[in-house]
Amino acid sequence: MLSPDFSLGSTVALVAVQPSNTNDGNDKGGQGEDFGKSSPVGLVLLIVFFIAVFFLVKSMNKHIKGLPASFDEPAEAPAKEASAGSSEASKDASKKD
Repeated sequence: MLSPDFSLGSTVALVAVQPSNTNDGNDKGGQGEDFGKSSPVGLVLLIVFFIAVFFLVKSMNKHIKGLPASFDEPAEAPAKEASAGSSEASKDASKKD
């Protein structure tokens, strides 16, 4: 439990007043000699990611081309298919005779 004389404002002021660990005056805030430079490993990793994305997009496009334009079933299609199937069956039967 917190003490009764605890206040958030005094804690924040205490943290804000803490001195820095470096007093040499040459601190550039983390921007040392190697700041902004990348390693060759980063370049290789970036190229591998680009190749992976290329093949993923290529595969996805191939699968999307196989999809129908619409997933809605037309209302007249089953009736037409049934009548077309019966007429083809009667034509095949007449050709066999």
